[in-house]
Amino acid sequence: MAGDTLVVIPTYNERENVGSLCETLLARPEHVDVLVVDDNSPDGTAAAAEAVAARYGGRMHILLREGKGGRGGAVLAGFAWGLEREYRYFFEMDADFSHRPEEIPLFREAVGGADVVVGSRYLADSRILNWPWARSFFSRWANRYARFFLRIPITDYTNGYRCYRRQAVAALDVDAIRTSGYIVLSEVAYQLYLRGFRFAEVPTVFVNRRRGESNLSPKEILSALVSVIRLRWRRRRLRPTSDSA
Repeated sequence: MAGDTLVVIPTYNERENVGSLCETLLARPEHVDVLVVDDNSPDGTAAAAEAVAARYGGRMHILLREGKGGRGGAVLAGFAWGLEREYRYFFEMDADFSHRPEEIPLFREAVGGADVVVGSRYLADSRILNWPWARSFFSRWANRYARFFLRIPITDYTNGYRCYRRQAVAALDVDAIRTSGYIVLSEVAYQLYLRGFRFAEVPTVFVNRRRGESNLSPKEILSALVSVIRLRWRRRRLRPTSDSA
């Protein structure tokens, strides 16, 4: 294995983005490995990723799933793949350049004192670029809503740019995760928080999608809001474990 850090990138119809992003990541001085988890994209995303992987001698990998299973499930499948190969640090990020690879050193520094590091769009030094006012307003409201119910000490529950220590990923009870899509971000964080893992946040510059179309539907948004309340109701099932660092 080339390095100790794996970047998991869930994809669905990201052919225009995935090759460029993977090239950028693989050129980083941090020497990360990359795993693209593709949900059988009909636009040829997997083929675009494989064309890049062929040039990088084992540092880039593709995991294919049957059908569109959702972002959260794709990330968890990528984490399971990485656990089998003994990576120490796990990143998740989107394929569309809304998450900036040049911020990876911020996460790596912060994870020295935490188990989970979240790229927060709502810290003082953070910025959100190219978002319509209504989308920005909804995001802030949704995060305050999630914090009210779940009480995790973070300001951004819905940004999928995160870094985890291996111990945190290994402690996840994947079978207990019943949500799908972006709400898995909150459920994963809630599991780890209730089990005593440490959280930190770093500022991030979030850039609205450069190419392609959003995969987040109104139905998924409504489902996420309902699921936050359900997570709160189920909290007694998530007992602290001895795996926390």
